[in-house]
Amino acid sequence: MLIVHDGGDYLKYAAAQTVLDNLIHRLDVAEAIVAFTHPGDRLSEYANSAAHARYLTAELVPRLAEEFPLAGGPAARCLMGASFGAVAALSAAYRYPGAYGSLLLQSGSFVFTDIGYDHGGGPAFEPVVRFVNRYRAAPRRVADRVFVSCGVYEPLIIRNRSMVPTFEAAGMAVRYVEARDGHSWENWRDRLREGLSWIFPGPQKFFYE
Repeated sequence: MLIVHDGGDYLKYAAAQTVLDNLIHRLDVAEAIVAFTHPGDRLSEYANSAAHARYLTAELVPRLAEEFPLAGGPAARCLMGASFGAVAALSAAYRYPGAYGSLLLQSGSFVFTDIGYDHGGGPAFEPVVRFVNRYRAAPRRVADRVFVSCGVYEPLIIRNRSMVPTFEAAGMAVRYVEARDGHSWENWRDRLREGLSWIFPGPQKFFYE
């Protein structure tokens, strides 16, 4: 099961349905139930919101488990998001450790101030800064595997690079990918194959590896 933050935007701007259909058809990615979620107040819900994490874990996941033949328990669950959506995915897994086996984080807005006080993000980033500072100070294993991608032309590239050793220090397996790209839906679309085939490998992936 894959839960996608900013689901409507992934469908509209990253052709996520077409990409997933092709990856599954080509056996690069295992068959999966995919929930494309839509935020209400995005900057509030995705900035380390306890209510959002509770909605995903205590409401959405049980509802999906009732309606679809999900298999594998927490190990087969992945939270995914880009930019603020990546923060929301990490935050939900942090608040409910053991509930999700994997995270797919694209160009995460992982703004922190432990190496400088001017994050430059404005008031909306203050909850994110507090959360990321706390996580970096005391890394916690919140999933088994984390896929992280970022474009080298993004202002967030140093932030994302810096999170990789933090995730590894928490005991999680990390796959990190950089692309000659910016903070854009094209970047996130083009990284889906590499990320999803690592998290949910299909028969073709297993055959060649």
